[in-house]
Amino acid sequence: MSCTISPVPSISRIDGSTIERADLTHHLQDLMDSAQVTGMALSIINHNEPIYQRAFGLANAETGDSLRTDQLFYAASFSKAVFAYLVAQLVEEGQLDLDKPLQEYLNHPLPEIPFEKDWRGYGDLTDDPRYTQITARMCMNHTTGFPNWRWMTREFDFDPDGKIRILFEPGARYSYSGEGISLLQFVVEQISGQGLEELAQERIFLPLNMQMTSYIWQERFEGRYCLGHRADQSLIPKDREDEAGAAGSMETTLEDYTRFVQHIMQLVQDSSPVTRLMFAPQVRIQSRHQFGASSWEDTDAHDDIQLGYGLGWGILQTPHGWGAFKEGHDDGFQHYSIIFPEQHIGIILMTNSDNGESIFKYVLEKGIGDVYTPWEWERYIPFDAKH
Repeated sequence: MSCTISPVPSISRIDGSTIERADLTHHLQDLMDSAQVTGMALSIINHNEPIYQRAFGLANAETGDSLRTDQLFYAASFSKAVFAYLVAQLVEEGQLDLDKPLQEYLNHPLPEIPFEKDWRGYGDLTDDPRYTQITARMCMNHTTGFPNWRWMTREFDFDPDGKIRILFEPGARYSYSGEGISLLQFVVEQISGQGLEELAQERIFLPLNMQMTSYIWQERFEGRYCLGHRADQSLIPKDREDEAGAAGSMETTLEDYTRFVQHIMQLVQDSSPVTRLMFAPQVRIQSRHQFGASSWEDTDAHDDIQLGYGLGWGILQTPHGWGAFKEGHDDGFQHYSIIFPEQHIGIILMTNSDNGESIFKYVLEKGIGDVYTPWEWERYIPFDAKH
């Protein structure tokens, strides 16, 4: 798939307006400077082609190296969006049933299965039979009842106990969970007899020419990555993953991830059963925020956009058609992507800065006219609104 950048000077936005490329570049640079965002790489897609693709700022604030669109970012939870596509393929092929309890795919009770690293196991669920209710659909729409990670409390604070547990009846409500994705990864690997990296390379990365994308660190990546930065611009040491994790171990470049998003948008245009499955709304989201103690408080504040979740992607509705979004967030790396398939428009933001999310609202509005992303729910508080 081509990733050639169009020479057309103006960029179409979802409300029918346009913005000149030079004007957008100037605006983005001002935002970067004002918010002290170390580096940002951005693609805007019009008619399923990247019409604007550019890197701003630094790959390494200490050395002063400029960021490039072909440099590796730690992708964080963009990993889940790719896994969702893999899962949807397996479902469409009949290898995986979204509503069959995952326990039924295993030869032994989940709590009794030994893991090489004990802390990854599920022994703590021995006396909680609700694990037998969890399905692939629940894992992909974040309704398993698991916390985000076992070392987090219900309020998303650190839990030194680190025991896996079920916080509510599986299927009852949305609550973002990397643990749910990890459980489904384990089951998919048992069903297929292949590891996640092997499956992803075979089905996604190689076919889409995503040569600089992997769920595990590759030798060819050395010297070709950007570093994460804290809010004060200090560096965060590079972590090289040696285990594939569907919930968040992927490395990718803006160019590669743009190819993936282009492919997904094309599948939607082609009425692919895989993307129909991925983007069918599964659960409505009523929580005040996605994370933190207020994620347990319900509100009707998002009813106007019908905020919900499909399989691995968030879903929303606008006067200009539906949108599908996915975030990525970890120390030093903050990302966001959203597509509006009916308008043939999408945007991918990748930053190597803990200040990155503070400009997302403005970038989305200026770049593609997206005033619908629930930035307050995401806690993307603008830099000039902070006190």
